[in-house]
Formats: sequence, structure tokens, C-alpha cells
Amino acid sequence: MPSQYQPQIFGWISDLVKGGNYLTGADQRLLYANDNYCAFIRKTKSDQIFYVCLSGVISIGLIFIIPILIYLLTWIKLASMLILPLVIIILFIITLYLMLPEFYQNLFTRRGCPIIFNRKTGKVYINESYFFNFKVLRNPLTFLHPNKKRIKEYDWAHLQGVVVHNFSRYSLNTTILMACKPHTHKTIDHILLDPLRAGIGSYLVWGWVNNFMCANKLAGLNDGKYKWEQETQFKEKIIKGQGWPEWMVEAFNATSLEELAEIKQRHNIS
Repeated sequence: MPSQYQPQIFGWISDLVKGGNYLTGADQRLLYANDNYCAFIRKTKSDQIFYVCLSGVISIGLIFIIPILIYLLTWIKLASMLILPLVIIILFIITLYLMLPEFYQNLFTRRGCPIIFNRKTGKVYINESYFFNFKVLRNPLTFLHPNKKRIKEYDWAHLQGVVVHNFSRYSLNTTILMACKPHTHKTIDHILLDPLRAGIGSYLVWGWVNNFMCANKLAGLNDGKYKWEQETQFKEKIIKGQGWPEWMVEAFNATSLEELAEIKQRHNIS
């Protein structure tokens, strides 16, 4: 049975159901939680270093190899001999087009790229590399702006969870939030929640977030790296200097939609 969220994302395994009482496991992904909001890390430093090296080596290699192949192709005279080199060049260009976003994403991701959930207002906040999303078709000019960011506020009610797999021999799964148009299953954006987990582990962060948003006590507020009373340290180490808008940092702690509206009005946010 296919996903109800369309267009369906590549590698789909299952749609996830919202609600409390899920099996939970914040693991090292949970950075901080208090009675208003929680913050989850989405890139561990070890993964970031590994993937920036892997994608960097492949990208740099292809940047040099492709012009050499094109140059050698000009020396081939026989039309029957052109097909294979042309196919190889096209495949290399496609690979480079896919590897550069991976390289940029890991190189320009800072402090684990936290995602913030406020359960009092039902809002979700991201501040991430433009290449962190799941777009396939990109304007080539965007590659000239590798540190481009997207900073957005979402409604939790419009975010739906799905699990996808990476087709590797290790069968690692990733949890993605599908941002849908209100009251529809039409997907307009994708947000990474929990990358590359094995088996049941891919459902644990989703479970913790659901319990938190439902104010279920299964989501312990002292489960994170920074404890309840360490909000100042958390914001100093993780949030400060990362380009988060001032109004958004205030909105993390908003206790109602009315308070959120007042914060936005004060900062002239439409």
C-alpha cells in the first residue's frame, strides 16, 4: 500500500501515526527539553565528518575527471565509439549533481542542525542549510551559494511522519516529516527528523516527539544533553551565533498562540 502523502518520497516504507504512548528513545539526539519546547540534533559530528569526506572526495574527483573525459571524447572519430563515453560522461555529471548537495549539507551544517518543537503553540522551527532538504531538481546557480540557509516555522498539525530506507546492505532507515497543505495529503516540503537508524531505532525519536507534543510523561524532560535548568547553556552553545532570528528564539518559549502573536508583532513579523 503506497503512502497517502503525495508525491510519494523515494524509498518509502511506511506512514507514521501521531499520538502519545509511543515507544520512546531520545538517545543522544535530544539536546534540551523544558515544559515549553524541545530541541533535537539531526547530525552527529562523526556522521558529518564521514559524509563530508566521502562526498568531497567523489565531488572533487568528478570535477577533474569530467573535463578530461570530454577532452578525450573529441579525439574519438568513429560514431559507433561515441555512445559508451557519452553515457559515462552523463552518468558522472548526474553523480556530481547529486554529490555536491551532500557535500555542502555536511560542510555547512553547524552544531548538529537542531530542530525545535514547541508544544504550547504547536510550532516547529528549523534553521538549516538549503541543501539539507530533499529536493532533486535545483537551479544550478544555487551551487554558487553553498552556505545558503532556510529558516522556517511550521505547524505541527501540518507535519506528518514517514519512514524511508537507504537501499544499503545495512538497511538503515530515516524518519522524515512531510509538510502538507492544510487539510490535504499534498506534500509541499520535507524535513529531516532522524537520519539513518537500524530497525526499530528509526521510530524512537518520532515516538519521543509525539509523547512530548501530547504532554505525555513518557517523554522525560531531563533525557537530553542539557538538563531542564540548563537552558542558558543550551542557547549559548547551540543557538547563539547560528543566524536564528531573535523573534524565533523568543518564540521557542512562547506559552500560547496569543503570546506568539505578540512576539511576532513586536518584531514586525507578518
